Amino acid sequence: MDETVAEYIRRTVLKIPRDEIKTMLQKWGFLSEAQLKTLNFHQMKENISQDVVYLCEENSADIKQAAVLDIIYNHIYPNKRIWSVYQMNKRGEETEVFDLTDFKKKFKSRLRSALKNVTINFREYEDNAIWIRIAWGTPYTKPNQYKTSYVVYHSQTPYVFISASVLRSNLPLLCQALVVASNYHDICEMELRSHSLNSLKDIVFKRYSQNFQSYYPKPLQERNVAPEADLRIIQENKSEKERIQRLTREAFGDGPQPKLEFAQYRLETMFKSDPKMDVLDKKEPFRCLVKFSSPHLLESLKSLALAGMADAPLSPLLTCIPQKARNYFKIREKKGVLPESFVSP
Repeated sequence: MDETVAEYIRRTVLKIPRDEIKTMLQKWGFLSEAQLKTLNFHQMKENISQDVVYLCEENSADIKQAAVLDIIYNHIYPNKRIWSVYQMNKRGEETEVFDLTDFKKKFKSRLRSALKNVTINFREYEDNAIWIRIAWGTPYTKPNQYKTSYVVYHSQTPYVFISASVLRSNLPLLCQALVVASNYHDICEMELRSHSLNSLKDIVFKRYSQNFQSYYPKPLQERNVAPEADLRIIQENKSEKERIQRLTREAFGDGPQPKLEFAQYRLETMFKSDPKMDVLDKKEPFRCLVKFSSPHLLESLKSLALAGMADAPLSPLLTCIPQKARNYFKIREKKGVLPESFVSP
């Protein structure tokens, strides 16, 4: 067995929590049950990893088997990576029967025609998800197995989830291979990223319970009107709490929110002043970046008004994230209109 393969298997085993090593090796299926029984899973992980390598040497493991173990690990722990969502488009509305064998053949052929030093491995899961692992090399170097790109493609959908450790020059090659293999016309990034692969799927596949906002601002004179039946403070607080709960439910729904860790807003606005004052020599726009981050951003936003930390309803710039399927925004002024802003499509 190649030393590079042995070291890669050893490092992969070391990443697995001790109490899950046996289960993951069983899912791998490369070692026999008799071989697994010889392993002592109660010793130090370093010793376990060395013993696994010895057994793999007996079976003459190569990089293909090592890559499959790595795919299994990343499938179980997808949140170790940051995933970006891409959407593919067809010219027409035609639908085709998906052929996995044809998809693999076209994907490999396209990628290897542009870059020969690359290793590609596939694994299909029960939810029609095809996991693709790509290790990239250069025309003069072997593929780096420690800097891999992962692609998750659900057949019969236009959505692709990519977690890339790849040079910018290789990303177009990857996108082209996906488009050709899946018989689409083009592909574009959706500006939606997260560590939680399942939450990204929930958003683009519309599997979350968020209501679409039905709130429209009332005229100023109709806002915060005190209840006529009882003017005591306790009743006023009760009515306000009910109002906040209603607006929060309209914006976020009753169910749990998809898990996103951040939302980023780039603002670009012009300074408005009397031309005669000539305050600014350069008529350049002001730019700033605002980033909201949290272990669970949408749930945090949902609790702001309920906790009395923000007015209800929250800005649509915050509550529209799942509806628009994006957490990267650019906010610019509408041309010809003072100072109103909009979220660019």
